[in-house]
Amino acid sequence: MVFGEKLFKLRKEKGLSQEALAEKVNTSRQAISKWENGQGFPETEKLLLLGNIFEVSIDYLLKDTVVQESSREKGYYVSKEMAEGFLAFQGKTHKYVSLGVSLLILLTIPYWLFDQNKELSTFLIILIATMGVGALVSAVLLGGHQYKILSKEPLLLDHHYVKELSLKYAHTKRKYAVVMIVGSCLLAAGGMPFLFERKDLVSIDLVPYYPVCIGMIAISSYMLLRTLPILYSYALLVNNEEYVNRLSFKLLKKGKQKLEEM
Repeated sequence: MVFGEKLFKLRKEKGLSQEALAEKVNTSRQAISKWENGQGFPETEKLLLLGNIFEVSIDYLLKDTVVQESSREKGYYVSKEMAEGFLAFQGKTHKYVSLGVSLLILLTIPYWLFDQNKELSTFLIILIATMGVGALVSAVLLGGHQYKILSKEPLLLDHHYVKELSLKYAHTKRKYAVVMIVGSCLLAAGGMPFLFERKDLVSIDLVPYYPVCIGMIAISSYMLLRTLPILYSYALLVNNEEYVNRLSFKLLKKGKQKLEEM
C-alpha cells in the first residue's frame, strides 16, 4: 500500500472529506486529491501534521507496507511556532499565578501591622485579597487549552530546533540560577522563625517579626513560581524522552487508555 492509498484509507476511516482534511493541514482540496492519486507528495511539516491527525507514525505513512508495525514510534508533532507559543504562554501565565499567590500570602500583614486599627486592616486585607484573586483569575482566562496535549503525549520536534532550544534552555537556567537561590534562601529565612517558635526553640517573642517573615515568604514564592515552571516547560520540550519514561507519565497514559476503552 503506497502513500496515496494509505492517505485515502485513513481519511475515509476518520470520516473526513478532502475539504475538511485540507483545512486541517492548511492546504487546498486539490493538493489532497493529488496526494491520494499519487501525483504529488506533502512537505515534511504537513506530513507530520497528517501523522498527528490520523494518529500514525511517519514511518507508516512513508513505507510501502500493508499494515502498521505494532512497535511503531508514536508522537505528537510540535512545530517551532507551537513550541515558542507554549513557552510564551507559560511565562505569561505564571507571571499572574506568582503574583496572585504572593498577594494572598501577604494577606495577614495588615492584621499584624494595624492591629489597633481594625477598619484599616480589614480594608487592606480585602484590597490585597481582591488583587490576588484577580491575578489568579487572569491566569485562568488566558486559556492555553491547545498546549495541554504537550504534557500528555510523547513529542516530536525538528532536531535542528531542539538544538536551538537546548541552548536557550541552558541560558535560561544560568539566568534564573541566582533568582532560585535567593528565593530558596528567603523561603527558609521566612519560615524558620515560625518553625522555631512552634518547637519552642527560642525564648524571645517573634510576633513583631511576623510581617517581615511573611514578606520574605511572599517574595520567595513570587521568585520561585515565576521561574521554576518556565524551566519545567523548557525541560518538557528538550528532554521529552526522559519525561515520557517517568513512571508517573506511564501510569497516566495507561489510565487514559483504559478510560478510552470503556
